[in-house]
Amino acid sequence: MTRDGRLGVGVIGAGRVGPVIALALADAGHALIGVTRGSDDARVEALLPGVELLDAVEVARRSELVVVAVPHDQLPGLVSGLAEVGAWQPGQLVLHTDPAYGTAVLAPAMAQGAIPLAVHPAIAFTGTSMDLRSLTHAYAAVTAPGPVLPIAQALAVELGCEPVVVAEADRAAYAEGIATATEFSRSIVQQSADLLRAAGVGNPGSYLARLVHSTVDDALTWAGGEAPTLPADTIDE
Repeated sequence: MTRDGRLGVGVIGAGRVGPVIALALADAGHALIGVTRGSDDARVEALLPGVELLDAVEVARRSELVVVAVPHDQLPGLVSGLAEVGAWQPGQLVLHTDPAYGTAVLAPAMAQGAIPLAVHPAIAFTGTSMDLRSLTHAYAAVTAPGPVLPIAQALAVELGCEPVVVAEADRAAYAEGIATATEFSRSIVQQSADLLRAAGVGNPGSYLARLVHSTVDDALTWAGGEAPTLPADTIDE
């Protein structure tokens, strides 16, 4: 890390999450070292013009902050595989974005002197620059050893999020809560859209938009401890 806190950032994972995280950190003043190749390099180039495409080993060896944004089932093998070739560097920050893992999954990198951080921004990533706006209204779950927890919190803030500390032992429950919200919401909306389409509604997505948004807003108010707003015909007179 330079004296002004500016980091050389490399990203492993070129799906919907990694390049957006890279863009947010670049906007916060950090320097992009490179991003690994993905299935859509043109999209990455559009989001991060001129970014160098590197393999994972080079990203790990050249970066002060390595952001690992890969699918859940690939994370343990990736971390251990890079450890086997000695790619992790003493003192570098290694941050993953998976909701279910804390920092234990980064143990092979820690064994080589890396500093482990887990930061999960709670948004549905689209892989476009529109996600930057979503990040500025989002929370991020942060998990890290006590001495470096402020670093994880500061990086979450630089992404635009409000950090919320989640203990290592609570990451599984946290991930289940996130999965329930996203999967159930998508399933219910799709089911409703299918029913409306069968009833002759031509554009069920648009038809449902205001209803779903207002219902979710009401449910979130209830989750915050306030009584829900019920339709007038359900209230006893």
